[in-house]
Amino acid sequence: MPRPFDLDPLFRNVTTLPGVGPKSLPLFEKLTGGEKIIDLLWHAPVDFVDRRFSPDLKDILNGKIVTIEIRIENHKPAARKGLPYRVRGTDGTGGIDLVFFNANKQWLEKNLPLHQVRVVSGKAEFYQGTPQIVHPDFIAKPEERHTIESVEPVYPLTAGLTNKAVRKAITGALPVIPHLPEWLDETHKKQNHFPSFDTALKALHGPKSAKDIEADNPARMRLAYDEFLANQLALALMRLKARKKNGRAWTNNETLRQKVLETLPFDLTGAQEKAIGEIDEDMHSDLRMLRLLQGDVGSGKTIVAMMAMLNVIECGAQAAIMAPTEILARQHEQSFAPWAEATGLKMITLTGRDKGKVREEILDQIKNGEVHIVIGTHSLFQSGVEFFDLGLAVIDEQHRFGVHQRLELSSKGKGTDVLVMTATPIPRTLTLTAYGDMEVSRLDEKPPGREPVDTRLFSKEKVEDIMTAIRGQIDKGARIYWVCPLVEESEKLDLEAAEERYDVLKDHFGTDVGLVHGRMKPAEKDSVMKDFADGNIKILVSTTVIEVGVNVPEATIMVIEQAERFGLAQLHQLRGRVGRGAEKSFCFLIYGKLTDAAKERLKIMRDTEDGFLIAEKDLELRGGGEILGTRQSGLPTFKLADLAAHAELLAAARDDVKLILSKDPDLQKKRGQALKTLLYLFEQDQAIRTLEAG
Repeated sequence: MPRPFDLDPLFRNVTTLPGVGPKSLPLFEKLTGGEKIIDLLWHAPVDFVDRRFSPDLKDILNGKIVTIEIRIENHKPAARKGLPYRVRGTDGTGGIDLVFFNANKQWLEKNLPLHQVRVVSGKAEFYQGTPQIVHPDFIAKPEERHTIESVEPVYPLTAGLTNKAVRKAITGALPVIPHLPEWLDETHKKQNHFPSFDTALKALHGPKSAKDIEADNPARMRLAYDEFLANQLALALMRLKARKKNGRAWTNNETLRQKVLETLPFDLTGAQEKAIGEIDEDMHSDLRMLRLLQGDVGSGKTIVAMMAMLNVIECGAQAAIMAPTEILARQHEQSFAPWAEATGLKMITLTGRDKGKVREEILDQIKNGEVHIVIGTHSLFQSGVEFFDLGLAVIDEQHRFGVHQRLELSSKGKGTDVLVMTATPIPRTLTLTAYGDMEVSRLDEKPPGREPVDTRLFSKEKVEDIMTAIRGQIDKGARIYWVCPLVEESEKLDLEAAEERYDVLKDHFGTDVGLVHGRMKPAEKDSVMKDFADGNIKILVSTTVIEVGVNVPEATIMVIEQAERFGLAQLHQLRGRVGRGAEKSFCFLIYGKLTDAAKERLKIMRDTEDGFLIAEKDLELRGGGEILGTRQSGLPTFKLADLAAHAELLAAARDDVKLILSKDPDLQKKRGQALKTLLYLFEQDQAIRTLEAG
């Protein structure tokens, strides 16, 4: 089904709107993230200006926006450069000055002619006891008064675009909003007092009071629900397709598992056993597994993944694990080595660095089934890599890969099961929006023997004291991460801050200090990290590039400078680099200027180590758009829905989708057809193609 004809006007270029030309097009694109009319209509106002207040001049209030009718009495041009041009007006009850800097005399005489009446709107202020309006927003003839006297939405802007220009374009876009077939369930719509889609979208841009721009306004809630519904429906259709592709039922006698369990110096936690049980249930059925394994840093995801791999290996197939970086791939290699040895399984690692003959040999072994476990970076899934029989694909640090990549991965084998692991604790609401196509298992217990990390806050004046304290720890064999501040949007400044700290620490500790940052070549970075892991250097100074998952059990101290600049999730990830061995570990958060929000963040860090709780708090404090740095992480961002404010709507949308697909899985009925329009509207047409491809 092509995009419905009704939607065409919304997908035209914004240059067809009044006041948007080729010059301002890049600014509108930057502001709304697209160049279509619908992108602009999704751009919601954040405030409003009420121009309906029309007092007599004698009753005028300081700082209030007013719309007044005055007779022009005189013009006083600027006496000298730098002074304003003043136009005096009166309404019989008092007088007011209209003030203009760098004024065009002709323009003012034409628009504010002497002894004529004009309607003026702007912010009234008192100067030396006299009311004045500096640069009025509007000047009109009395018969045009109705064009001014209204409530005007205020939009988020980008440099070079005024509110007037954005409003002019949006006002031009409102008439093209079509009336579309209703995709909501009528009963649900009535219960929630939702207006129709077109009414809601027009209301979004025409607020009449403070209530109209709040998240719980029925029009705003209707649009948020539509957005969630499109998101959940698209994910569910993807999931349906993935599940429909025949999976394979893996049955085994657990001989290999027993051998691995015997190598472990500890018992599995209850959470690990539960997750393994859920994975086994998926893998014993002949539907394909698509499961997300969420677990905090150090919760023991790797052993759970190994248990899943043994399911397919014992049935004669291969398992692969993909990591986002080479460092992490090598680390998996170290973790799996003793288990492979205990079971007599053959393991191989393929990364982008393997070239020529070496690469060909590795590819041959993968293709002819000589190796049971294949570890690698995303190069595993490039076209040249063929598996003998890929039964399970494990993807580490999923937030770097989207839904479509998940589908591609599993196409490397016949009915390949997919297990995705993430160390980023994600709030339940976000899990639904990002991974609605997957089942979820959570590891929410720490393995026995792991002590909590002692987290302490210090003001930046105490840095010298921290350096003195570290000296004693190094003498006892400790290793230390020292993370330098996150400088606003600038890798160059991040680097300068790190280099500065590196120089200071080198003066103190000599050759015991190393430095890693984002501009180093991977090989250089690996070499410094290896020196740190081997104990050749004791203090690792770093920008925020310390990879997620880097494992140095001897590292027991994490110092984070200007901690107030980091988000909660990032602080939590960084703290997770320590506390991986049996020794007591510390995290020192050094702060500079503290806002209330920063104070709250640091307090949460000091009080809890529960990643899931931290993620929920992060969502509360920062709202859905910024959570976990979604902008970088491939988690979906929403234009109209606010994850923190609209969480119940998301759950309702998910339930609604289950019901819809149970009754009409191919979206053929009347409501199903309308829902296809919804998917096109929110540009989730990939899901429609999935549906049509069967």
